[in-house]
Amino acid sequence: MRPPYDPELVAHAQAFQENMPRLGPDVLSALRVPSESAVLPELASGQLLVDEHRVPGAADAPEIPVLVYRPASSSGSLPCVYYIHGGAMVTGNPPDGVGIFSPAAVEIGAVIVSVGYRLAPEHPHPAPVEDCYRGLVWTAENARQLGIDPERIMIAGVSAGGGLAAGTALLARDRGFPALTHQILACPMLDDRLRTPSYEPLDPHLARDRTDYAFGWDSLLGADRGGPDVSSYAAPARETDLADLPRTYLDVGSAEAFRDEVIDYAARLSRAGVSVDLHLWGGGFHGFDLMAPDARVSQAARATRHEFISRALGT
Repeated sequence: MRPPYDPELVAHAQAFQENMPRLGPDVLSALRVPSESAVLPELASGQLLVDEHRVPGAADAPEIPVLVYRPASSSGSLPCVYYIHGGAMVTGNPPDGVGIFSPAAVEIGAVIVSVGYRLAPEHPHPAPVEDCYRGLVWTAENARQLGIDPERIMIAGVSAGGGLAAGTALLARDRGFPALTHQILACPMLDDRLRTPSYEPLDPHLARDRTDYAFGWDSLLGADRGGPDVSSYAAPARETDLADLPRTYLDVGSAEAFRDEVIDYAARLSRAGVSVDLHLWGGGFHGFDLMAPDARVSQAARATRHEFISRALGT
């Protein structure tokens, strides 16, 4: 049976289902238009400053845009949140979701670096994760110039960005650079096979359902999606060796399709010796804390994540 939505989230889930088009090639151009309505309050108040940089891409790729947010009142070498936005691998822009981390950046004093990776289907795997890794390497190599402490870089992402963050952390481990202190994976998109039990009873009720996620994975992986040859850098749930990864924070709603793959990934990380903080939010749908920030469960989720980020950045 489907776990019920939190009562304060029901109207928000219904509104999303009624107003947001299903993912498909015919709606991508409209969904990719940057939002002008969401301005970080920390930017508007002058607490954060932002600069755009261009990172050299692969030989056959354009430069990679990154946004660097820095507290206006802080100086010296600060910890860094290297952030990857969501959007089912096919939409999204670097500013999307930065507000999850901006309060901690101001409170603790930290730099946020948000990467603008190439999107599928025009740029399938490995382009998105390789862009994210190149941006991470650039951040570490230029840490001093950016006012970043190279020994205190964490990686973070939301939804598809959470999956890319996990894949980028695997690349950093396997390629030996850079060292990461933490990874924060918020409702991450980890498994292209779409066959965990949480997909089945939820499908008719989801704000985003199996069809949406199948489109995202098909865009990223093409005919390989669900088959035996998918790289764990694209779908981190495929990774069999999760040892030597940084301390990991994961959260997910109980009423969303990613629930079981996130729980499984957390359990396997823990069995591999990684320190894990896992939060399963009862009644939450995918992205509930972003879409319904005033709901009490959203406030609890954001406060819990903020407390972890603050502790991590403060170490």
